[in-house]
Amino acid sequence: MAIIIKPVVTEKMTNISEKSNRVGFRVLPSANKIEIKKAVEALYNVTVVGVNTISMPGKRKSRYSKTGVISGKTSAYKKAIITLKEGDTIDFYSNI
Repeated sequence: MAIIIKPVVTEKMTNISEKSNRVGFRVLPSANKIEIKKAVEALYNVTVVGVNTISMPGKRKSRYSKTGVISGKTSAYKKAIITLKEGDTIDFYSNI
């Protein structure tokens, strides 16, 4: 089950997970909510109450260098916000 690519560990997502029982993951663009729910439940042994998905567009980036302006684009991706059952938690920092 390679549906889940990696967890989203940002300052904003950490604040959301502390206030409510929600966790963010970066997932495959072709994955649907049912597949994401099954993958999280199998991987982390938790009960998923709800799944919200967001398709994040790529952003244009540019920077200055010695040879001039270098411009490019970041890739688009899909993000899933998982709501867990009350009492269930996922600890991403336990393996460090």
